[in-house]
Amino acid sequence: MENIGHLINGKLREDNAGTQPVYNPATGEAIRELMLAPDDLVNEAVDIANAAFQSWRDQPAIKRARIMFKYKQLLEENKDEICRLIGEEHGKIAHDAAGELQRGIENVEYACAAAELLKGEYSKNVGPSIDSWSEHQPLGVVAGITPFNFPAMVPLWMFPMALVCGNCFILKPSEKDPSTSLFIAMLLKEAGLPDGVMQVLQGGKSVVDGLLTHKGIEAVSFVGSTPIAKYIYEQATQNGKRCQALGGAKNHAIVMPDCDLENAANQLVGAAYGSSGERCMALSVAVVVGQETADSLAAMLKPKLDELRVGAFYDNDNDFGPVISREHKEKVNGYISSAESDGAILVVDGRNPEVEGYESGYFVGPTLIDNVLPNMTSYQEEIFGPVMQIVRVDSMQEAMTLIDNHEYGNGTCIFTRDGEAARYFSDNIKVGMVGINVPLPVPVAYHSFGGWKQSLFGDLHAYGPDSVKFYTRRKTITQRWPSANVREGAVFSMPTL
Repeated sequence: MENIGHLINGKLREDNAGTQPVYNPATGEAIRELMLAPDDLVNEAVDIANAAFQSWRDQPAIKRARIMFKYKQLLEENKDEICRLIGEEHGKIAHDAAGELQRGIENVEYACAAAELLKGEYSKNVGPSIDSWSEHQPLGVVAGITPFNFPAMVPLWMFPMALVCGNCFILKPSEKDPSTSLFIAMLLKEAGLPDGVMQVLQGGKSVVDGLLTHKGIEAVSFVGSTPIAKYIYEQATQNGKRCQALGGAKNHAIVMPDCDLENAANQLVGAAYGSSGERCMALSVAVVVGQETADSLAAMLKPKLDELRVGAFYDNDNDFGPVISREHKEKVNGYISSAESDGAILVVDGRNPEVEGYESGYFVGPTLIDNVLPNMTSYQEEIFGPVMQIVRVDSMQEAMTLIDNHEYGNGTCIFTRDGEAARYFSDNIKVGMVGINVPLPVPVAYHSFGGWKQSLFGDLHAYGPDSVKFYTRRKTITQRWPSANVREGAVFSMPTL
């Protein structure tokens, strides 16, 4: 069985304090063995990164950007291999994996503009013969801790910008599907990145804690569930580190009576069940205004779900694949059972579907639950599976209040033809990312990604313009050159213009 190791100082290493199997979720079989980094390897990686930092930060921004130009090309040339690794360890269908990779590449493209993004500001003659300017200076060694659901895209949210800003980066991928992240990190060496500037450590909580408490780490970026995001943020900040930690979500779509219901139904199906619902931006709740509209939507969705194909990653005719693990399958099925026990109606029950040839895989079929109430556990918590719930309300304001009262505020959308309603919704809803007839309002690479409330811990959002602020410190310099022929006395009052 192939071993998955670490990338340390430009070389693959298999140091370990133990191993852990990595599974193909479509078959339930262990396909690789993950090396779990010992504490001394964490320390070694940080020391190597700090040693590499000074020469890397002194490189002109345009030279760092040129490495990203080459890196983008390599990602595109290795697309098939990257998508295969995503499919084997995550279960994502090939067409979905290709979409994930493309969204990641767009962040590399943004990083190629480093020379422009890092220019700073300059003001001449802020006082008599006094000039002032600001600079974006790198932090040092920074770390990223990434989730299983996007093993290519989320790391690409982080390290390209961190690197072009002049930092060294240590990546701790998910232990559930680590091969993709390691592979795309190794391509950086081929692109010309110096050894030690980008490193990968495999492991679980002990590696995370080692990074959070290490004095040589300046900042930590995290994407994952809210309980872990809280822990990451608290530990990082208590140890004097800058931190952004993106947590969970419960994304709602308001379906108005005036919308194009057929179009809304199609958009909801893709947004709810794509990638098995294992997206932090998945639309898991349809808040339908009006009983008649809700009845029509439920009737319209059922045959669409019956036609969905669930299967293995390599067949592009499949719509989505398995969930990540046996434990997660049981968790998702538990939420479905909970909703049923609480009195909700199972319009389509996806528990334990039959997938021919993959009977041991971790599959959950498309599930639709109607008449869900806000006090139900399945509504309150993030299911993170191919499950959509319908909540019925009488007005748009009632729908907005429902959304605002939820602890998560990651993403939301509204389906309507009423411009006034759409404007009011986008202006007043207490959610960080909003779509108007757009079911997955994931910002493009030159905007920033992040939610509100319990979906984000920290001041800055991920990627885009906020990433420059997160991965740099602002330094402001004020200078003048007094005339050699003029002697000045001491000035004791506050200097002014």
